[in-house]
Amino acid sequence: MPQLPCPVERSLPAQNFHTLVERVHIPVTSSSPEGLQAASKQDPWSESGKYALGWVYFSIILLVFTIAMHLYHWMSDRIRRATYKEEVAKTSATSSPDDDYEMANMPTNNSTRMFFPRHGPISQQHQQEEEETFLSFTPLNRFVALLRYFFYRPLPILRVPPVRSLRIKKREISFPSPGVVFLVTVALVFVTLYCFVPQPLYYASIQFGSPPLAVRAGMLAVAMMPWIVALSMKANLITLLTGIGHERLNVLHRWGGYICLFLSLIHTIPYYVTPVWDQGGLALFKSLFRGQAYIYGTGIAALVPLIFLCVHSLPVLRAWMYELFVALHVPVSIVFVGMLFWHCHNYLTSWNYLWATVAIWLTSYLVRLCFLNWTNPWRMSWLIGEEAALTILPENAVKVTIPSQVKWKPGQYVYLRMPGISVFENHPFTLASLCSDDFPSEYGEQYRDMILVFRPFGGFTRKVLNAAIDNGPNHTYRAFIDGPYGGMQRELASFDTVILFAGGSGITAIVSHLLDLIKKMRDSKAVTKQVHIVWALKRPETMEWFKEELRICREYAPPETVHCQFFVTGAKRIGPNGFPLPPPSPSRPVSDLVHGKIDRAFHGIASKRNSALIRDEAAGDPEKERELRRENEDGISALPAPTFLPPPKKAHTRANKPDKLTIPAVNTNLHNANNKSFDFGFPSTPTMLQKNLMRFAFLPTANKKTGWHTEYGRPDIPFMLKGMERDFGKRTCVFVCGPPSMRVDVQKCVASMQQKVWGGGENGRQEVYLHTENYAI
Repeated sequence: MPQLPCPVERSLPAQNFHTLVERVHIPVTSSSPEGLQAASKQDPWSESGKYALGWVYFSIILLVFTIAMHLYHWMSDRIRRATYKEEVAKTSATSSPDDDYEMANMPTNNSTRMFFPRHGPISQQHQQEEEETFLSFTPLNRFVALLRYFFYRPLPILRVPPVRSLRIKKREISFPSPGVVFLVTVALVFVTLYCFVPQPLYYASIQFGSPPLAVRAGMLAVAMMPWIVALSMKANLITLLTGIGHERLNVLHRWGGYICLFLSLIHTIPYYVTPVWDQGGLALFKSLFRGQAYIYGTGIAALVPLIFLCVHSLPVLRAWMYELFVALHVPVSIVFVGMLFWHCHNYLTSWNYLWATVAIWLTSYLVRLCFLNWTNPWRMSWLIGEEAALTILPENAVKVTIPSQVKWKPGQYVYLRMPGISVFENHPFTLASLCSDDFPSEYGEQYRDMILVFRPFGGFTRKVLNAAIDNGPNHTYRAFIDGPYGGMQRELASFDTVILFAGGSGITAIVSHLLDLIKKMRDSKAVTKQVHIVWALKRPETMEWFKEELRICREYAPPETVHCQFFVTGAKRIGPNGFPLPPPSPSRPVSDLVHGKIDRAFHGIASKRNSALIRDEAAGDPEKERELRRENEDGISALPAPTFLPPPKKAHTRANKPDKLTIPAVNTNLHNANNKSFDFGFPSTPTMLQKNLMRFAFLPTANKKTGWHTEYGRPDIPFMLKGMERDFGKRTCVFVCGPPSMRVDVQKCVASMQQKVWGGGENGRQEVYLHTENYAI
């Protein structure tokens, strides 16, 4: 029998010749040809529906494992928070700092049992250790850490250089996480083996039925349809069971579509390897199906929209024509499912999976009605949406404020539609505000301000900026909200140490988490002891976006728990005359003065050395010497001068005392003389050393004692995490939302830290959890 050496994809195209594509059951009698009798025994057509169950079992096993891990973390997190809250309540009821002390000798005065309780015996130290053991299953923690050691490591970023002739800008292409690559690879290997391992692949003649290889691939492809659609829907059961937001499941939706196309081509190609018009197959087909213009017509009709869906969802094309992608993807998908019904013709169990697909699709859309702010008749926004105001922030960012009765959780996002700006465009934006009674809205007691902050690029976001400029701040717009969706699987309040990395506008995904965590720490509902925020931004004006939120965190957080570092990567201080301000400043710290002296010393050495070389080169010719000096000035001004950096040994020391809530006089548009905001930790002006290193990564200078400070340059993330790791608690969460390069650095570091979990590291470390957010949302 001929075999297909290198197959491709799915169950769509061949169904048009109904009998032959899905192997319509041909009665076998004693007078039937031997080949037909053998075919009916080797791989009976009536039992071919079992191949679809292979994918169902594979998906259910994966789903059950994910649900089990989600429940384990969910239960352990809740128990840890409840236990901590109970301990705080017990301590506040039993401790008496007024009179009853233990003896002030060396062992007792430095212990954690400093006071005698008013009632009952002294609590023992080992009780907490027993509870921690009860809440954590060490073998499972080590197994999870071992998986994270491999899956947290990012794949290399592909940097595409610009092509000016084609107007192609420089791009960074990031690949899916290793975990996604592993799942997709396992699924691809499974369906490939499931198609090619069972025998036979072909029959001796096309008259005996469709090639078994094509039938297997077709049934697998049809069985994938309910899962592909479920993974694409915003409101779906998988998110409810696993806690994984639809925006993270979407990558599996795309790769599931690619695998479906792969199976569809495997389903199609055998019919061209053994065509129906050979060996008398065409005569049999015409006797069974009359009036067919082209025997492969229904299969081609289903395959074409599938190819279109897969091609236009490629990241490059999707980013290039996102508006067109959003407008066409769902309508073409509906056409594709309709063509599948026509193609499959209810053979075997094919329509069971297609009807399940339609049921999931319709149910999800009905559930989404509960997520729309204009579909609830008991709200003021029914059918008319909410009222929204636009504010232009520094760096041309836009702030959208929407007083709403919709409830949301930290880190969630919504899809925003503003008909007054664009009727058909619907874009996702991360919520940068906290839905809490501590942040009431001036709109009314039942309302909370839903705040969206974004930097406009093109399309809808650019239209919003233009509308804000044209209409001014007093104009309001109607806003139709779809959401909230997504959010974090775990709660930051369940971790002893929390580290938050943000790059540019990625701070929007962190602000609501930070406010919620500070609130729970203040109310003794969080086990968190230390919070580190690292925000890398191009210009200091960007801090104005969330100045009030940062002030709240600084003033209301427990003492010495929150440490915030700002890294200004592209700042330039310009004086009133249009020239850069001189580096010396009376309020500069000693470390900056030392840097300036070192910088000036090297500049002086370079200047003298260049002068000597120029004189030698000129050989006493004054005209030539002046020309060489002009060339030297032009050449030096475009390059950074050589510098030395101090050893960063004390870059991340713990804060000892609170900072003053004052701002030194700075010549910048950020603040004026009447604005008394809190101190971001700025030096009054960057040193010459810092200016020279604006475009380069450099190690941060020594931490100021406040815990809130600003550096000029890029953060050295591996060095910072290594320094913070010494103070990690038993459970640590690292949160990052920024450009691909920042995510890669954080992922590499956190992956390496898993060794101290699965290897039984110091301090009984149980978990180092990483959460990454998409920079585009």
